[in-house]
Amino acid sequence: MTEAFYTDKQQVRASFERAAHSYDAAAVLQREVSDRMAERLDYIKLQPAVILDAGSGTGYGSAGLRRRYPDARVVELDLAHAMLCASRDKQRAGQGMLSRLFKSQQPWQVCADVERLPLADNSVDMIWSSLTIQWLNLPDAVFAEFQRVLKPGGMVLFATLGPDTLYELRAAFGAADGGNHVNQFIDMHDLGDAMLASGMSEPVMDMEKIVMTYASAREVMQDLKSIGAHNVTAGRKRGLLGKQAWQRVCDAYEGYRRDGQLPATYEVLYGHAWKGMPKQKPNILPDGRQVIEFTRKPPKR
Repeated sequence: MTEAFYTDKQQVRASFERAAHSYDAAAVLQREVSDRMAERLDYIKLQPAVILDAGSGTGYGSAGLRRRYPDARVVELDLAHAMLCASRDKQRAGQGMLSRLFKSQQPWQVCADVERLPLADNSVDMIWSSLTIQWLNLPDAVFAEFQRVLKPGGMVLFATLGPDTLYELRAAFGAADGGNHVNQFIDMHDLGDAMLASGMSEPVMDMEKIVMTYASAREVMQDLKSIGAHNVTAGRKRGLLGKQAWQRVCDAYEGYRRDGQLPATYEVLYGHAWKGMPKQKPNILPDGRQVIEFTRKPPKR
C-alpha cells in the first residue's frame, strides 16, 4: 500500500540535483534548523571519532560538525551527486594552496540512499541527519539502518518535518482543485515507534513551529523550487496548473495574510536516540524447553 507521504525517489534525486546551484541562497530554514540541532549537542557528552551526515546537502551541517569535532572524520552522504560536488567546491574554496595541492583536506563523501547505507556494521559513532528523513518512505528501514551502522554507545540526532508543515499552502491548493500538490510528512509518534521498532534505546522527540514570511504565494513556490523541495509525492498530480486554477490558489492563500505578509509554517520535529543492545535469544532445547543458566558464586571465606 502506498502511503500519502511516500515519495518518488527518482524525482527526489532529480529535484535536488537541479537545485544544487540555487540551494544555498534559499536555504534559510535549513540553516536555522541545523543551528538549532547543533545547540542540542552542547548537552550530549559524546566525542565521536566517525560522524555520518546523512543527507548532507551542500555541507552546511558537516562544516559545523568539523568545527565542533576537529579530530573526527565527518562522512557526507547524499542522494544527489551535485549536492556533494557543491559541498566539495565550498571546502576547496576555503582551503589554502598547499592543502589543495596535497589534498590533505579532501572531504569524505558518499553518494547513496539513506535507506540503504553502504557502510559497515558498527562503524559510526554519531549520525547527524538534518531535514532529510521527510523525503524517505520507510522510517522503520531508515532507523534499522542507523541502528546497524552505529557503534555500541553511538547515537543519532535528527530533525525532520511534521504533517502540519506548509498547511497554508496545502489548503490553498485544496481550494483550487483538491489535488495533491504539497508534500506530506510523517507524524512524530510514528517516528518514535519506528525508532523503538529498530531497537534503539532512550528515544526522545520534541517539536516546534517555525514561520517564514513572504510577499506572495509565488515567492513561496520559488523558494521551495530553489531548495529542491517542491512536491515529489508518489501520488502527486501531474502537469501544470492553468492560469485560473493558479489564481484560485493565490486568492485562497490571501486569507492567511497578516501584517502584509503571507506565512509558510514549518512543523520541525527533533529527535535523538542511542544504539540499543541486541536482545539475546533464549537457549531452547529440541523439545521446546528453555534453558535458564545460573552462575554460581564461590563461597565466602
